[in-house]
Amino acid sequence: MKLIKLDAIDSTNEFLKSLSSQQEPENFTVVTAENQTKGKGQMGAVWRSDVGKNLIMSVLVKDFLLNNEQFFNLNIIISLSVIKTLEELNIPELSIKWPNDIMSYNKKLGGILIENTLKSDGTIVSVVGLGLNVNQINFQNLPNASSLAVICNAEFNKDELVILIVEKMKEKILLWKEQSDIFWDEYFNKLFRKGVPMPFRNLDNQNFMGIIQGVSPIGKLQVLLEDDSVSEFEIKEIQMLY
Repeated sequence: MKLIKLDAIDSTNEFLKSLSSQQEPENFTVVTAENQTKGKGQMGAVWRSDVGKNLIMSVLVKDFLLNNEQFFNLNIIISLSVIKTLEELNIPELSIKWPNDIMSYNKKLGGILIENTLKSDGTIVSVVGLGLNVNQINFQNLPNASSLAVICNAEFNKDELVILIVEKMKEKILLWKEQSDIFWDEYFNKLFRKGVPMPFRNLDNQNFMGIIQGVSPIGKLQVLLEDDSVSEFEIKEIQMLY
C-alpha cells in the first residue's frame, strides 16, 4: 500500500478526495496525520483529537461498490475490519454502535466516515476515514469517550495499527462475494445494545423505548417499538440514550 504521512492537515478525507480528483492513486492508498484541524464525523459532526496521540487515517477504496444501493456493504467491511484488528490486540468487549462507531464496553473508541464519489466513467471511488482513540488519556467533557490506552492501561503503536487495519480491509473485500451473508451476520452480532430494551430520542426530541432488531440492506436501523411495529431510521433520525 502507498502511505502518505502528514504532520497536520484540515482533513485526511478531504486531502485524499482532492488527490483522487487530480491523479489516479493506487487502490488502498492511505493518508495519516498527527493533527487534523477540521476532522468530521457522520452528518458533519466534529471529530476532535489530541495531537499525535490518536490514529487519524483515510483509505482509498476502488473497484468495490457498483451502485448506491451497496454503500452500506463497505460500511460493514470497514467496521468489522477495525473490530477484528482490535480483537486480535485483546481489546475487550468490542461492539459497533450503529452505523459505525467502535465501542469498548459502553465507551466510544472511534468512528468511521465513508464518502463516495461517482466518477465520470460511472465507477464509484470511496474514501474511508477512521478516527481511533489510541494513546489519548484525557477525555474531559467527553464522558462517553475512551481509548485503547485507557481500556488496556498500555501504549499502542499507531503505525502498526494502520498496517493491520488496511490488511484486514483488503482481506474482507476479497472475501465479500463468497461471504457477504456471513459478514452481515457478524455485523449484526456485534451491534451495540441489540436485542435489549433501551431509550431513544427522535428528531422531535421525543423519547421512546425500543429494541434494536437489525439493519436493513441499505443501512437503516430497524427498531421494534412498544406497539410491536418495526420502524426503520436513517442516520441522525434517531439517537440512542445510553
